[in-house]
Amino acid sequence: MTTAKVIYKGDLSTEATHIKSGTTIITDAPTDNNGLGRSFSPTDLIATALGSCILTIMGIKARDKDLDIVGAEISLTKHMGSGPRHIEKVELVLTMPANGYSEKDKKILEATAHHCPVANTLKEGIETLTIKWLDDE
Repeated sequence: MTTAKVIYKGDLSTEATHIKSGTTIITDAPTDNNGLGRSFSPTDLIATALGSCILTIMGIKARDKDLDIVGAEISLTKHMGSGPRHIEKVELVLTMPANGYSEKDKKILEATAHHCPVANTLKEGIETLTIKWLDDE
């Protein structure tokens, strides 16, 4: 079954529709590549997918372990390389809420964060993940 349909809308913009839900995402070329930066660029979506995937896979593990990670947040920075143009690195900072996690739970969640399907798909070395535990501050 088709996952999505993407239509070029002109002016360096696309509209992607998720077939099952009908949800749409608009993309725009970034300002450093001839665009106006009016929305996520396609490479922004890859970096964002990495962050979303990490939180989703952690959510699955947390649910299985009866842990609460609601409020976990990832800030990410995408770095582009040239020759050819590509994502060189994505730096992610994951901030975990102060929920009294045990050291064992922290290790399990951290290991889970490093093995999401998007990270497994991207080339090695593209991500740098730092985790802040608000319990430790």
